[in-house]
Amino acid sequence: MKTDEPKLIRGIGLGGATALNMIDMIGVGPFITIPLIVAAMGGPQAMLGWIFGAVFAICDGLVWAELGAAMPGSGGSYRYLKEIYGPQKLGRMLSFLFIWQLSFSAPLSIASGGVGLSQYAGYIWPSLDKAFFTRTFQVGIPAFGSLDLRILVAPATFVSISVVAFSVFLLYRRITIISRMSQLLWIGVMGTIAFVITAGITHFNKELAFSFPPNAFTFDNNFFLGLGAAMLVANYDYWGYYNVCFLGEEVREPTRNIPRALLYSILAVAAIYIVMNISILGVMPWQELVQAANNDTRFYVVSQMMERTFGHWAALLVTVLVMWTAFASVFSLLLGYSRVPYAAAVDGNYFRAFARVHPEKRFPTVSLLALGAVAALFCFLRLADIIAALVVIRIMLQFLVQTIGLLILRTTRPDFPRPFRMWLYPAPAVLSIFGFLYVLFKRKNFEREISYAIIILIVGLIIYLIRAWHRKEWPFAIAPSPEPVESSP
Repeated sequence: MKTDEPKLIRGIGLGGATALNMIDMIGVGPFITIPLIVAAMGGPQAMLGWIFGAVFAICDGLVWAELGAAMPGSGGSYRYLKEIYGPQKLGRMLSFLFIWQLSFSAPLSIASGGVGLSQYAGYIWPSLDKAFFTRTFQVGIPAFGSLDLRILVAPATFVSISVVAFSVFLLYRRITIISRMSQLLWIGVMGTIAFVITAGITHFNKELAFSFPPNAFTFDNNFFLGLGAAMLVANYDYWGYYNVCFLGEEVREPTRNIPRALLYSILAVAAIYIVMNISILGVMPWQELVQAANNDTRFYVVSQMMERTFGHWAALLVTVLVMWTAFASVFSLLLGYSRVPYAAAVDGNYFRAFARVHPEKRFPTVSLLALGAVAALFCFLRLADIIAALVVIRIMLQFLVQTIGLLILRTTRPDFPRPFRMWLYPAPAVLSIFGFLYVLFKRKNFEREISYAIIILIVGLIIYLIRAWHRKEWPFAIAPSPEPVESSP
């Protein structure tokens, strides 16, 4: 076995790890999704989506913190699932399926940042919003009915693709340089947030912010369906707190810094989201936000808000800042996710090409380029569809399996090293499972995204089983023959 293969560098400290998490979490999400959340619940009561989303993010963050500190290598969930369920047994299949779903969910997440950036660019250049082509393709699949694929092609689409390509170009270098770049991007993200909150607070109208429609808090089926849809989008907005776990092999003092970066970023972003979105609702009538949700391109709510408060110059400035923030998100997502297929390939449980590391700059080249290429293709999808598919696929094929796995690990291996232990165990893990199931099933038309996830799962199972049969791995592994026992004379 070779021992001189290029290795990754532990060059990310607590500040860099927290900054990467925060720019991953914030990204463009809160700037483009407030219309979707308000429309889901039909009024300012949609703030409940962010509040409950924060609670479940903390609960799930504690799951990641315990696992990340216990197994601080590259790969995140890939490493955890393999260890929990058995490296040569069920864990091998589940870890492969995780990487397989990541081949879809990671590019969807990256594409959402690029699409969000291009939509804000449409405020400066309105011609970007003009659609060249929009069409819904229907594919009939036995047992699943008709699956819809909605395509939108506009000048903004090619802006999105360019953003992804430029991010790949910037990431084609050493991690020590990237860590410094992430902190610079973090400054831009925090400046954007501060600017928006200042505008909202100085022009806040409480009558506008809390103008609840009739029966806003009537706890009937429509209320809980709306809350489920709002929490789905809130999940998207908060996700990213686990980014540091995918970079575990490149974090200094990982058993201390991974849990800290996770929890610091969740608490900070939760406070920012709640304050910022209340500020927006105090300036923009929620009825206008609902109208914006019905438009596929004009999601630049923050730009319109700044134009009403400080004028056109402020709207242009905040648009540029939001585009900066969206780019920071794409950059961070590509960085973190590109390490996951690499870790699996090094382990022999994914396609061999993904294990390639640049001989001088020492980063996973094929993994980075492949995720960037698929993300560019997903830029042709509608933003709302990207978010819904991303969240459902990841909940079903990653988060639920991982959280249940933590409970199994605690039960079956109580002596497993745990530098960080979940607070109030097992309550956060149980609440996480409940929250994920609620988001999956308590929404209108939830069947569509669940069908996508099931199809991805079935195809992934077929690929895994073919590979396992060919390689004689679980469940086709040939058990070693027992040594013959000599009979007594």
